[in-house]
Amino acid sequence: MLNIGCHLSSSKGYLHMGKEAVSLGGNTFQYFTRNPRGGQAKSLDVADAAAFLEFAKENAFAPILAHAPYTLNPASANPRVRDFARLVFLDDLERLEVVPGGYYNFHPGSHVGQGTDEGIRLICALLDEAAEAGPNTTILLETMSGKGSEIGGRFEELRAIMDGSAAGPRLGVCLDTCHVYDAGYDILNDLDGVLAEFDKVIGLDRLEAIHLNDSKNPYHSRKDRHEKIGRGHLGLAFFERVINHPALRELPFYLETPNELEGYAEEIALLKGLYR
Repeated sequence: MLNIGCHLSSSKGYLHMGKEAVSLGGNTFQYFTRNPRGGQAKSLDVADAAAFLEFAKENAFAPILAHAPYTLNPASANPRVRDFARLVFLDDLERLEVVPGGYYNFHPGSHVGQGTDEGIRLICALLDEAAEAGPNTTILLETMSGKGSEIGGRFEELRAIMDGSAAGPRLGVCLDTCHVYDAGYDILNDLDGVLAEFDKVIGLDRLEAIHLNDSKNPYHSRKDRHEKIGRGHLGLAFFERVINHPALRELPFYLETPNELEGYAEEIALLKGLYR
């Protein structure tokens, strides 16, 4: 069975998202823990979370993926920005204990001129604090496109974070197809080669999830503009290879394409039709 879902609004709670995912043809979903630009999280509804967990069990859900807000930057040179990242990160992990067994995905951060090594040190400092927090949630580092001073555009940078943090054993990776292509990994023409490099540097056993996104930009553009499945530079045949690849096919796939719900339903149906 293809484990697939899309990005949903969390405004109506976990059970609503679960039912919405099933109505779209999926068996998982991604959502922001709070406004993607930051801010206060909505109040926890423990009863809603419990009802969702039962619904997920009945519908053979794959792990759900909570996404940290985009403004979270633990690698910032600004102490106030780092403090915000710390508060949000630790609060999110605590709140996610009501839906154990899922993922918490975040963009590692941007060093904004301090240099990659210093940025990685600061990211590891936050993860050290999180090492004992929210023990029932796996923390995912997302592969990035390498724009600006982003950290995570190279597999070696993600490996350095894993090696440098006390939370290392709890860390996995979410591979974003648009991001890695834009970052200069030619997954279109050499998917096996890129996965072999990932395995050598990080280890395929640490790859937990896939963001399925086509790219509006060509190879190694170092940009980050997602496109609908089959409408960008990667193309539909590429996604058929990805979802059927022996090393990837059992992983959960999450769509972040520029779609409304109807478009997500169409993409999920399309991909399920290509899954062998």
